[in-house]
Amino acid sequence: MLKRLVAVATLVLVVTVAAGASDRDEDVNRTRKAAQVFKEIMDTPDQGIPSHLLESAKCIAIIPGDVKFAFVFGGSYGRGVATCRTGHGWSAPMFVAIDGGSVGYQIGGSSTDLVMLFMNDHALKSLLSDKFKLGADASVAAGPVGRNAAAGTDLKLNAEILSYSRSKGVFIGVSLDGAVVKADKSGDRAMYGDDVNRHEILSGQVAVPESAQTLVDEIGGYVHEAEVK
Repeated sequence: MLKRLVAVATLVLVVTVAAGASDRDEDVNRTRKAAQVFKEIMDTPDQGIPSHLLESAKCIAIIPGDVKFAFVFGGSYGRGVATCRTGHGWSAPMFVAIDGGSVGYQIGGSSTDLVMLFMNDHALKSLLSDKFKLGADASVAAGPVGRNAAAGTDLKLNAEILSYSRSKGVFIGVSLDGAVVKADKSGDRAMYGDDVNRHEILSGQVAVPESAQTLVDEIGGYVHEAEVK
């Protein structure tokens, strides 16, 4: 019995370490997949994120559903990237992780992409912290869908973070109450080295890596399009 418990504990440890580990190749893949997810969502006008919300968003986080997901202690765990608006465009990506048993990234083998819009300074401050809980440390609401969809007054005034999911091609607003967003420091180190912090990345002090240029261009293009309309 003891041997079995040791074996199970070892397996859990291996899975957990594998889920938390990061290297530059994985970072590049994650960034490119995030760009693809955003483009696919926004290329469908009746399912995209409303233009006026893109205009107002301070940061955007994208968690691709099929990049490095694992079940950890019965919950779900996924990794993605976040980029923020700066005085000269969008920042280099900062790497983030999200977990929570109720998120349900993979159910019956179906992966789910997540997108989060950070709408104010408090939401940005939460993003810069080591970790925060959606719905507790920062208010979160299911975002409206449709490029020209109107958001309700309460949504615009009160929601610090708007969240969306896409599964099997269907893009909808989704509540992520209870999920925990964490800084993926191993991802940041793998991409930028040990001497760069998250504030420097998201404030635009760090050059956008070549591998992330497509992501920054995709987001910048759609936001610019929204702003000039």
